[in-house]
Amino acid sequence: MTKKVIVAMSGGVDSSVSAWLLLQKGYHVEGLFMKNWEEDDKHGYCSSAKDLKDAQNVCKKLGIFLHIINFSYEYWKYVFLKFLKFYQEGKTPNPDILCNQIIKFKYFYNFSFEMLSADYIATGHYARCIKKNDQYYLYRAKDLKKDQSYFLYTLNSKKLSKILFPVGNFKKSFIRKIAFNISLKVFNKKDSMGICFISPKKFSLFLKKYLFEKSGKIQTMSKQNIGIHKGLFYYTLGQRKGLKIGGLKNNLGFPWYVVQKDIVNNVLTVVQGSGNPYLLSVGCFIKKIFWINIFKKKKNFFCTVKIRSQQSPVLCRVFILKKKKIKIFFNSPLLAVVPGQSSVLYHVNCCLGGGIIDTCIPYIHKKKF
Repeated sequence: MTKKVIVAMSGGVDSSVSAWLLLQKGYHVEGLFMKNWEEDDKHGYCSSAKDLKDAQNVCKKLGIFLHIINFSYEYWKYVFLKFLKFYQEGKTPNPDILCNQIIKFKYFYNFSFEMLSADYIATGHYARCIKKNDQYYLYRAKDLKKDQSYFLYTLNSKKLSKILFPVGNFKKSFIRKIAFNISLKVFNKKDSMGICFISPKKFSLFLKKYLFEKSGKIQTMSKQNIGIHKGLFYYTLGQRKGLKIGGLKNNLGFPWYVVQKDIVNNVLTVVQGSGNPYLLSVGCFIKKIFWINIFKKKKNFFCTVKIRSQQSPVLCRVFILKKKKIKIFFNSPLLAVVPGQSSVLYHVNCCLGGGIIDTCIPYIHKKKF
């Protein structure tokens, strides 16, 4: 009996080619487009209207049916409000991970199986799922530059058994070539960036609509006032651009970087030099841990970790503190370890799981507020 796959169609080249690849393997394929944003879009933050049209054109070309579902309420309540809360706390969240966890692999996942009688779901993520000894493991993509396993660490073996990642074994350039060869107009469409639907260039303007903007002092570690910030939520640890204090080089002659945010006193603290010790962390505490597979965990073990999606995994030692909390020590100090971001663990190319960075263990202890 032909197996039915529901593909999360975003209107991009990866999901489009994913649907085509599954058709070539003999699956019965249907697409599903998710609308996740309902607000007035007169400023052009969201590209969902164009993405839907692209998805419709692709599905028509491939001869598959496209379902359309509105998850705007779920996105607002369970993703966006949490996202704003993190910013209000002075942290820098990664909403793409929460969007995957809640929207794609909860609501889309459940809708596909319960309402559309799917045997599998599929997405255009660059990742691989491999079965070993009755467990399903998440692996990094063959194209390591495009690997998206970092964004998928909240999955588990049971869910992975029902998920397909058709593009995970291919280079991105090859996927675009396939799209061109089968005459899909999205073959050269740019990759989506930002928080699921907002481009980075418009991100600050978007945040301004939802968070209270309050300017304050920019200070050095010695409490010298050197500028005015436009609102703490605009900045993240390790940030260099947009500080508008570039002319203040003093004796060092190095650019300035954000080193900490004091929410209580509304002060942004900066230091000079990309290698400044105050920017470095020797480790961090991780909360809300997800383990993808069941394995016998020792109280401490060695593996590798990524603290941001585009970073290469670095060697670390993991100490299990509680069921949902761990402590990590890096093999060497890392720059700009950001609370609110995700820390994802790997054994070679196999993703073990991950969690949210709660606090950093600084290379040099900063003065407490």
